[in-house]
Amino acid sequence: MRHFSLLLIALFLTACSENSKITDIFADWTAEEFYSEASQALKSGEFETAIKQLETLEARFPFSPYAKQAQLDVAYAYYKFDEADSAIAAADRFIRLNPRDPHVDYAWYLKGLSNFVRGGGILDNWFPRDPAEHDIKSLNQSIQDFSTLVRRYPESKYAGDSYKRLLFLRNKLADHEIKVANFYIKRGAWLAAARRAQYTIEHYQQTPASRKALQILELAYNELNLPELVADTRLVIQANQQDELIQTAEISETDMTSPPRLN
Repeated sequence: MRHFSLLLIALFLTACSENSKITDIFADWTAEEFYSEASQALKSGEFETAIKQLETLEARFPFSPYAKQAQLDVAYAYYKFDEADSAIAAADRFIRLNPRDPHVDYAWYLKGLSNFVRGGGILDNWFPRDPAEHDIKSLNQSIQDFSTLVRRYPESKYAGDSYKRLLFLRNKLADHEIKVANFYIKRGAWLAAARRAQYTIEHYQQTPASRKALQILELAYNELNLPELVADTRLVIQANQQDELIQTAEISETDMTSPPRLN
């Protein structure tokens, strides 16, 4: 029995020695070599490998010229690896450490995209939902991120795309309010439906959903036996039909989740 125990210990020490040899192959790597390997992994879609290489690079060479770029690339890699929370944390860290960096706009851009996908469910890849049914808090945070980018960095090459995404998200949040209003209508909760419609009109003007909100408002007021408010709502509907400006975004949901890597 004693000999068997000694054999197990010997095998364990041998395994540890072999693992040390495997780990040691990176011991003499330079920051440039780590970054080159990580970049190749990103191009090949091997995002987990890229994350490990980039994090090792920054840990070993925190003052290297490649370390700052690694911070951004790891945020992108986490995003592509479907780790939205980690992507947001990495982007936040870059913003905190490098508030005046010329590429900080890209960090805000990644944050906006990551918050957008964070609102999705675990089965969305197989059974996609309308973004209006996603987590509203995450979608609102996405709007804040894109708004920050557009406001602070209007000359950014990501500003135009971010503005389109803002319109897209705003329209989807308005759609969410209409879905909730219709939920109340099915249950005969006319006052609640009217309040949702009114909220949509006040906060999401110039969206396609605002027209539906007016129709819901007219219906709800009619059911609540409020003829004066029905008449007022009809006047607003007629006025909007004559002079209506609806803002839409020429962007698909696929575009919303496919960011370019910072070159």
